[in-house]
Amino acid sequence: MRLGLFTCGYQRYPLEKAFADAKRFGYDYIELWGGYPHAYVEDLKLKTTAHIRELIDKYDMPVECFTPEHNGYPFNYMMGDEVQWERSMQYLEDAIDITAEIGAKKMLFSAGHGGYEASDADMMKRLMKSLRRLAAYAGEKGVTLVLEPLTIYESNVICSLRDLERALNVVQSPNLVGMTDLAVPFTTGEPAAEYVRRLGDRFQYLHIIDNDGSSDSHILPGYGCLPLGPVLKEIQAAGYDGQATIELVTGYLKEPSVYAGLAIKRVRELLEEK
Repeated sequence: MRLGLFTCGYQRYPLEKAFADAKRFGYDYIELWGGYPHAYVEDLKLKTTAHIRELIDKYDMPVECFTPEHNGYPFNYMMGDEVQWERSMQYLEDAIDITAEIGAKKMLFSAGHGGYEASDADMMKRLMKSLRRLAAYAGEKGVTLVLEPLTIYESNVICSLRDLERALNVVQSPNLVGMTDLAVPFTTGEPAAEYVRRLGDRFQYLHIIDNDGSSDSHILPGYGCLPLGPVLKEIQAAGYDGQATIELVTGYLKEPSVYAGLAIKRVRELLEEK
């Protein structure tokens, strides 16, 4: 697998530190977090992406996926009135523009919580309207959208393989594909490799993380309850050996360099185990 560094854990440092560490520890690529202070969409729209492109060249470290902050911080296309929905769509379309501008081929996004009062029919109508619009715009820009299921602790819209497969089947766009974060199948009781088997070539991304089995926690690989090595081997056996970002987030802000180094070392060891 090609291993990526997620820059979210470096938000208390300049973005360059994440690029330098990715190079130092031997990561293959960057998954760029689109939040303050590094790469917030509305900031990049007003300024330029030149600094990011300079870092890509300086460290010979490609940004292969852009992940804008949304789902309530600051936007959630699954809740609110039509004005709020339109603003959410425009925000994500701007994020697609930025993805193309920095040379990334993929933009990762998900479906936020639909609220406790919305019916399943209403949520599906809103979801499909959103996905069709974004997929069409991504097609114009040459960007592939990667739809990420969330855990049941984060959303009530796309939280399982069944949810994801249904959305991809209804929209039927070459610019919309799926993935999994390993916390999702672990907390919902699904085999992670089944995502690969069921989605086939529509499965195009992976988030590697450990988990406690009862929350949305993102734990350093090898330090949670997930049988991570065997799970990764099953995913490979099912036919996936592509991009896999090690998704360390806010739990490791204090020492991002230490944990980024530990994480890739541990994942490599797990992948090499017989």
